[in-house]
Amino acid sequence: MTSSPTSAEPVPLRSRIGGAWVDGDGADLVDRNPARPDEVVAHGRLVGRAALDDAVAAAAAAAPGWAATPFPARGAILARAAAIVDEHAEAWGAELAREEGKTRAEGVGEVRRAADVLRFYAAEAQRPVGEVYASPRPGEQIHVLHKPVGTIGVITPFNFPIAIPAWKIAPALAYGNPVVWKPSLDVPLLAMRLTEALVGAGLPEGVLSLLLTDDGTAGALVEHPGIARVTFTGSTAVGRRVIAACGALARPVQAEMGGKNAAAVLADAELGLAVGEVLAGAFRSTGQKCTATSRVAVTETVADAFVAELVRRADAITVGDPLDDATWMGPLVSVAARDRVLASVAEALKRPGVRLLCGGHPFEDDRGKGAFVPPTVLELDGDDELWRSEVFGPVLAVRRAPTDRAALDLVDDSAYGLSAAVFTNRLDAVEEAAQLIDVGVLHVNSETAGADPHVPFGGGKASGFGPKEQGRAAREFFTATTTVYLRSAAAAR
Repeated sequence: MTSSPTSAEPVPLRSRIGGAWVDGDGADLVDRNPARPDEVVAHGRLVGRAALDDAVAAAAAAAPGWAATPFPARGAILARAAAIVDEHAEAWGAELAREEGKTRAEGVGEVRRAADVLRFYAAEAQRPVGEVYASPRPGEQIHVLHKPVGTIGVITPFNFPIAIPAWKIAPALAYGNPVVWKPSLDVPLLAMRLTEALVGAGLPEGVLSLLLTDDGTAGALVEHPGIARVTFTGSTAVGRRVIAACGALARPVQAEMGGKNAAAVLADAELGLAVGEVLAGAFRSTGQKCTATSRVAVTETVADAFVAELVRRADAITVGDPLDDATWMGPLVSVAARDRVLASVAEALKRPGVRLLCGGHPFEDDRGKGAFVPPTVLELDGDDELWRSEVFGPVLAVRRAPTDRAALDLVDDSAYGLSAAVFTNRLDAVEEAAQLIDVGVLHVNSETAGADPHVPFGGGKASGFGPKEQGRAAREFFTATTTVYLRSAAAAR
């Protein structure tokens, strides 16, 4: 296991192809600290299409043996990997903070979350692996078997560089499939760390390959004839291209994509709770969550009080170095992301009916050199592009609604359907929200972000395609079923 170096020592980056760590021979890969872009966190070179072919060939060679490995033995490897991840949580959490921009506490929490995911799927070996049904014919049973499907292509984003890969790779491995993984090039170090943990836990050669490669090779991964299924998390635009490519090949695909998640603050809401949860949903992880709160619909009778307290507390958020324990919100993942988010706000302010309540401008001190954006709240008089398009940053749009039902309607008024929240103490309002709002995850009196590893996760509309992730729901995508009608020859006579 590679030790975590000091900030002065860039970590050497390597891909894992088959059973070997590989130094790439392609373009330079420079992993920078978004808080201080001159600081190099890790450095290596990309691999190309030949490495992809080698990885898929290694997976094909390893697939029969891995599928035949007893489920408890596969689970034991995942359990050992979880222990390795936990052991390195503090060091890897700090690396995550330097690489991606989350605060140290968030980084350590994410690393521990990845360990929890690994443990959950390790324990799948102790749960039922199929079903037995009654037959209408004497002497017969009907068995439904869940079997591995083959090599899984995994494509993951930057915003949860170890947790999202864990919740895709762990079930794929647990259910007996090899994996070829292409992570975001914004976060190659944490991808290498997760791979180190799995290899260190005893994963056989060829069962997992890590490709630090470009988007062109990622496209070739999606369409490679040796890939059985593809699981993707990223933007809706890219996700739809992945879905289209897989559709042309009749290849099953699971895609978790964008979100424009909203909270409804109803007239009876406990405003202090609502403000705190909306702030956490909007500005933790610098708003770089697919489940982040980017819209709020608040009932008019409580709007003045809610908005005033929201802005007061947003203005007080400490933005700075993610390794400083006093920091509440770190930078975006890159200077390019900073510029894109600030440009979205500037364009919105040119349109009528859009008012800036706090934030929205670049920092003028040393933070201006990094990827920092202040917590930004805007109020909209009516419909606007900011209400509909994903910004993926610390930007929150607020609209007032004349009634509680109108607030719920505003929440549901979106092309996306990942997550939502409703703040109320009325049971009838909760029931109405659950029926009306078309989302995969609904929170009541808590932020839109957050999902536990033992329950299904995923969205509808433009937010998701294919079976849900996490929990036992993952089995649907990572296995294929065979229905066996079983009776003895004697019973058939």
